[in-house]
Amino acid sequence: MKIQVLGPLTAEVNGGSIVPSARKPRQILTLLALYPGRVVPVPTLMEEIWGTGLPQSALTTLQTYILQLRRRLGTAMGPGGPGGAKEVLATRHGGYLLQIPEDSVDVHEYERLVVRGRGLVGRGDDEGAAAALRAALALWQGPALVDVRLGPVLEIEVMRLRESRLVTVERRIDADLRLGRHSELLAELADLTARHPQHEGLHSQVMVALYRAGRQAGALDVYRRLRARLIEDLGVEPSPQLQRLHQAMLAVDPALDVQAGARRGSTFDLYAV
Repeated sequence: MKIQVLGPLTAEVNGGSIVPSARKPRQILTLLALYPGRVVPVPTLMEEIWGTGLPQSALTTLQTYILQLRRRLGTAMGPGGPGGAKEVLATRHGGYLLQIPEDSVDVHEYERLVVRGRGLVGRGDDEGAAAALRAALALWQGPALVDVRLGPVLEIEVMRLRESRLVTVERRIDADLRLGRHSELLAELADLTARHPQHEGLHSQVMVALYRAGRQAGALDVYRRLRARLIEDLGVEPSPQLQRLHQAMLAVDPALDVQAGARRGSTFDLYAV
């Protein structure tokens, strides 16, 4: 079985899709897929599909949804599938679980690559870190679970994944900046800062990339526009780190050069104290 949640939901067995069209069974399949080999308690599944307003028939209806999923799974598995489906989508005391390896689900491969990339950063291997983090990000085919209607449990999971993706992008860009790839990053960073207009970490990265590409005026203009936006929208000044980065650019601080910059820290923390 191969399941993808980093984008539209897909789940295939022997080349055949087992993704139901109905909303609630899709939610159940998704939640079980996020925790392969682990029991998802019945109350958690009920909360996801009904919230706090449980119908009187909640347990019976949930069992019906599980049977529907098993039928789809058994059909895709072929001869002997119904018996095998009960082993794959198994009932346990208090809940249900998918008996599949973690690497059958793309989100777990993504998280494994992210951990590998972070470890390589810690060892000073920026080339390896950038490659691992780039491979992790390549697993995304769009916003997580973009075609699944989210209940309260899955909504938290999607928020976590969205934040993880952005942090991973930042870490990969930091590694690329330390490798001197500032010019290659400018288009990507222009898009990211447009999508996240108040994100100071991304703005610090585009400022450094522009500065190292010989565009000091452009870097200073990024700071000016961000500061104006923060003051107008939130009534706050940029963080001390960003202010010190701005001052360093005005002073042409040698620490901003690729060769002199921090080898393992983030661009945003270049001037943290």
